[in-house]
Amino acid sequence: MSRVVVTGGSGKLGRAVVAELVGHSYDVVNVDAVAPREPTCPHTRADLTDYGQVVEVLGAIDSRYRGVDAVVHLAAIPGPGVATNAATFHNNIAATYNVFAAACAAGITNLVWASSETLLGLPFDTPPPYLPVDEDYPARPETSYALAKHLEEQLAAQFCRWQPRLKAIGLRFSNVMEPHDYAGFPAFDADPALRRWNLWGYIDARDGAQAVRRSLEYAATGLEIFLIANADTVMSRPTAELARTVFPDVPVTRELGTHETLLSIDKARRLLGYEPRHSWRSA
Repeated sequence: MSRVVVTGGSGKLGRAVVAELVGHSYDVVNVDAVAPREPTCPHTRADLTDYGQVVEVLGAIDSRYRGVDAVVHLAAIPGPGVATNAATFHNNIAATYNVFAAACAAGITNLVWASSETLLGLPFDTPPPYLPVDEDYPARPETSYALAKHLEEQLAAQFCRWQPRLKAIGLRFSNVMEPHDYAGFPAFDADPALRRWNLWGYIDARDGAQAVRRSLEYAATGLEIFLIANADTVMSRPTAELARTVFPDVPVTRELGTHETLLSIDKARRLLGYEPRHSWRSA
């Protein structure tokens, strides 16, 4: 059994990640400024912008535990507009630097963290270079939140250069949904523009958690970035029709399945064995 610290384990994605890891016999510690709604593992309250507190939670918490095998870093101000631009940037960058640095200081070599689909150029006021989008084109941050996420990926690259044994996996999660959110999906069909901002994508929190677990179990070193979305869109309209109507001048690089996501998960499928198991269509 491996001990995994999950930062942000009380949040929307964090709850699913904690449940997934506990369900697969991991020894999980939730580190979050907010207590969980339903405790399923030990919880420690910590301010991740304070490096000393991060060192403690990744090393030892009194008699509760000593030593950590892996870190899943999800804690953050969760998107643009939640707080002011500067507050979002400063909080998220400081917390992520502290987690990366403290993990390396503690000798932890298995690190997974939440990057973001926003690096693809959301909200696509400038259309994407091609469809489906993937990890292969340079990041296009359009908000302070996305800029911080972009710099987090650069931080991870340098920590991997400094620590050759380190594995750092950044997961560019799409818009996280829980089953109760699906009741609102049929309303999107009335106006495709409502969800054009992320190419009609989403990620079921349970599938996001699956991607986290598979990333922890992936045997590699160095930095890897994966786009993590569900296999379908939030729309009933065919994906090819949406692309043709809303982005008529953007090249489509291959034939699309009827409701296939435009946020390519091919790399995650190939390297992690990731395969979404949940869809709003069958919820």
